[in-house]
Amino acid sequence: MSLPSNIVPVPLPKAHRLLNHGPTVLVSSAHGGRRNVMAAAWNMTLDFEPPKIAVVIDRSTYTRELLEASGEFVIGLPSRAMAATVVKVGSTTGHDGDKFAELGLESYPAAKVAAPLVAGCVAWLECRLIPEPHIQQRYDLFLGEVIAAWAEAEVFPDSHWQFPSPAQRTIHHVAGGHFFVTGEAFEVPGRS
Repeated sequence: MSLPSNIVPVPLPKAHRLLNHGPTVLVSSAHGGRRNVMAAAWNMTLDFEPPKIAVVIDRSTYTRELLEASGEFVIGLPSRAMAATVVKVGSTTGHDGDKFAELGLESYPAAKVAAPLVAGCVAWLECRLIPEPHIQQRYDLFLGEVIAAWAEAEVFPDSHWQFPSPAQRTIHHVAGGHFFVTGEAFEVPGRS
């Protein structure tokens, strides 16, 4: 399955804008014919050019096992419409089978990595692992260089977030299944 026509590339110098508002994300990985996906609330941007991100991935997860083997991963930004899916993804292990098949998740092939893009997200960042064994082992912190980025055209036109529908707003996990959605946008003149 290829990307739908409403999914457009995001220029890499603007890719940091996809994460800089602190949303909960889905992390997908693949290696050796296996794939997995997990939810992650602890993530952030690190740099602009080349764009880099950080995400915490617990050592017990199957996503991490595949990520460490392949050296690549995808960050997907789920919307409010996907909140129940995010909870299921975060509450299910992939060690025993294909979580995509078990949860009925659809995916698209990524352009530059083997990890899939989870369908239903409003944006994705394809990442190559920046190996930092010390922080990976000690703090479960993984760094990635963004090598491709995508977003739904209507939610990220001109490399700025727009949310035409409340269901398209990105989500922020607080704890115990409680979330907030990205709020109302406003602009301060003088900055681009």
